[in-house]
Amino acid sequence: MSISNAQYDEIMRTYEEKQNRARHLVTERKNEVYKNIPEYEALDSSIPAISLELGKRLIDGDTGALSALRDRLKEITARKRQLLLDAGYREDYLEPVYSCSECKDTGYIDGKRCSCLKQAIIRHLYAQSNIDKVLERENFDTLTYDYYDDTELPGMERIIDSCRAYVRDFGKGYENLLFYGDVGVGKTFLTNCIANELLKQGYSVIYFTAFQLFDTLAKYAFRSGEVSEDIGRVHEDIFDCDLLIIDDLGTEMPNSFVLSQLFLIINERDNRNKATIISTNLSIEEISERYSERTFSRIYGKYRMIKPGIKDLRIKIKRASSRK
Repeated sequence: MSISNAQYDEIMRTYEEKQNRARHLVTERKNEVYKNIPEYEALDSSIPAISLELGKRLIDGDTGALSALRDRLKEITARKRQLLLDAGYREDYLEPVYSCSECKDTGYIDGKRCSCLKQAIIRHLYAQSNIDKVLERENFDTLTYDYYDDTELPGMERIIDSCRAYVRDFGKGYENLLFYGDVGVGKTFLTNCIANELLKQGYSVIYFTAFQLFDTLAKYAFRSGEVSEDIGRVHEDIFDCDLLIIDDLGTEMPNSFVLSQLFLIINERDNRNKATIISTNLSIEEISERYSERTFSRIYGKYRMIKPGIKDLRIKIKRASSRK
């Protein structure tokens, strides 16, 4: 993923702030423990003197000094752990608390970008920080079956179970989804549920509405009437993220550029076995009529079709709210 040095520095400053917060929290907690458990502080204070004494013995030729130091430190560690537990603290209370336990808020694991840094770059590049607020409202935890009637409920339970299974099996295989059907039946909500879970698992997810996607590609592709090399870097991000979401396909203005780019994205991600989720208000017949034959062929042959068979949820929710 290609970003400028200034953008990279801005992102890494957030990582430094996270590390500083973690260190500050440890310092605050340690001061609290020292105040409440004087013996804990005494044990910490004894370690340098013990290390120095045994170090001198090691220099003087005492071959058992290193083993003695290890045993003594092990005893101190065990005693400190017991003191914490006896005082009602968790034994890991003084361990740093990181936003990402994998890279410990450094952004890197063994010299390679952590998935959290990859996702931070994605969000920075495509200004998708607003999706975070959406996912706070739209996820499996906030999902409710209250608005489905008796005829709708069995089918929606199957669809929702299949969405949970998609998350559970993600990375084990390769599958694309197409949510289609009428307005207001929860297609975007289900897509956001999947995105939220995969982001929590550390996968890189790029979300675009169809309009945003093609508008972004057009801005990079044409500058001063000339094709820009920048579109190659944008393509690589879109081609290679773990999951690409294209929401509201059909709301974009169809033209030769849009049609060619859609086929390119769908085809290239299929070649790389990278999952894509598309949601649209179009019917299968309308997709066939609106897009090229080869694009429709890829979608029809490579995507699992999901059509929520329910009435407009927005109307139901509005009616329910008005009764309260």
